[in-house]
Amino acid sequence: MEQNHFKRIAALDIGTNSFHVVIVDVFGDGTYKSRDKYKEMVGLGDDIVNGKLTGETMERALSAMKKIQLLCEHQEVEEIIAYATSAVRETSNGGEFIQKVIDLTGIKIQAIPGNKEGMLIGKAVQRAVMLDHRPALIVDIGGGSVEFILADKNKIHFIKSLKIGVGRTLAKFVKNDPIEEEEIEEMEQHFRQALVQITRAISEHQPTLMVGSSGTMENIAEMIAKRQKQDTSVTLNEFEYTPEQFEDLYNDFITKDKEDRLSVSGLDDKRVDLIIPGLILTRLIIRQFGFKRMKASTDALREGMILDYIERHKDKFKKLDEFETARDRSIYQLLELYNWHEDHSKHVKKIALKLFDDLQPWHQLSFHDRELLGYACLMHDIGYFISRRKHHKHALYIIQNSELRGFDNEEIQIMAHVARYHRRSTPKKRHDQYHNLPSDVRKRIKKLSAFMRVADGLDRSHFQLVMKVRAKMEKKRVLITIENEEDPQLEIWGANRKKELMEDLFEKSIEIEAGSLEEDETL
Repeated sequence: MEQNHFKRIAALDIGTNSFHVVIVDVFGDGTYKSRDKYKEMVGLGDDIVNGKLTGETMERALSAMKKIQLLCEHQEVEEIIAYATSAVRETSNGGEFIQKVIDLTGIKIQAIPGNKEGMLIGKAVQRAVMLDHRPALIVDIGGGSVEFILADKNKIHFIKSLKIGVGRTLAKFVKNDPIEEEEIEEMEQHFRQALVQITRAISEHQPTLMVGSSGTMENIAEMIAKRQKQDTSVTLNEFEYTPEQFEDLYNDFITKDKEDRLSVSGLDDKRVDLIIPGLILTRLIIRQFGFKRMKASTDALREGMILDYIERHKDKFKKLDEFETARDRSIYQLLELYNWHEDHSKHVKKIALKLFDDLQPWHQLSFHDRELLGYACLMHDIGYFISRRKHHKHALYIIQNSELRGFDNEEIQIMAHVARYHRRSTPKKRHDQYHNLPSDVRKRIKKLSAFMRVADGLDRSHFQLVMKVRAKMEKKRVLITIENEEDPQLEIWGANRKKELMEDLFEKSIEIEAGSLEEDETL
């Protein structure tokens, strides 16, 4: 049986070297399924040493963001989570870049600190790689920073982000091709000084396994796999290699110039230069801390972002998994977002649909109209989130502008206007938005609003006191009988104030009275 998805989200990692987006469907049971992904090497790190993004780099980055936005639109992504790491955090005009992205694409970027980045990477690796009760050292080598995380299968014990990323280090130390021995020694010394900050934690937890995540570490693992003639066509995840296998790659690779490096099997061409400091740092970590086992994780920051999103919304996932259609899920998402009056709105829906059903032979609206009436009832009070006094008008705006999935424009307009007309004024020609709708749509709105208004009046107290309802067409009137838990006068008064549209619809008087009803009239 196909799972019902809560929503389609995109996790966008705006890194120092590359922009990488993963699009997934998240399910009610807390799992997710990848739908698409896209990566573009942008190279913000080219400017990180100078501390400012140049105009050329900015344009390159904005072009990549536009492509990502178009991909997300094509895939009908409902929410984009965009996190920026080292380069945007540290450059003096990173904030300007974030604002330009908002202006161009509408995507809001959060520049996250290194410890947040490390926490998300740790979560992703815990899910992707078989860890045990002994902490492993997770190393994520980015362009601007390197994240070090000590984690076992259940707990993250230590996080440290160091500003020794490959883009930053390449620009600072490498001037020759192939790299010269003196440059390697200077780079190693730079790395040793930085690694002092993680030495105590390594000594305390004694990890024997190192897990490499993200592009640089994945690419190193891929090249070793190719040298070992290991098949990684399905996944590189969990691929394991030894110090000796790493040393063989390092010794062969480090002396090559750019042209020769490009011929190495498994190398990502766009990392042809960045891979050099990555190899030097990895060798130093393996040697200095005595690791005998290394593994690759294909999950990193992006997947951690998804897992974190799921964790923060887990209660909503459980509720939304109850719904089978895109329409139901989309409506419920909107209701949750605007802190809806759940008990009242559901009760109004029950009353309105009972009136609709009892009088169907005379109004002759369709089942499709009935469905839209039900949704409008659920949404009619969401405008309270903005303002009580004009909440009906705010409901109109919210419904029209929330990109509800599964509905066409006409259906959204009907639901929005029916919600808008649940109180105060009935539909009028002077209301421009209503007047500009096609004639047949205006007629349907008027009819459906008639049921909404009376139903809302019958829960005037918001305490769901009406237990049973029956509507009966008679020669000169429509008789609505209600059975209440307590005195029904407030509910009768509320409905009488709003019965005008229903009287116009049936061209009869509407009379509302209290009485005793049969079980089949129960809401």
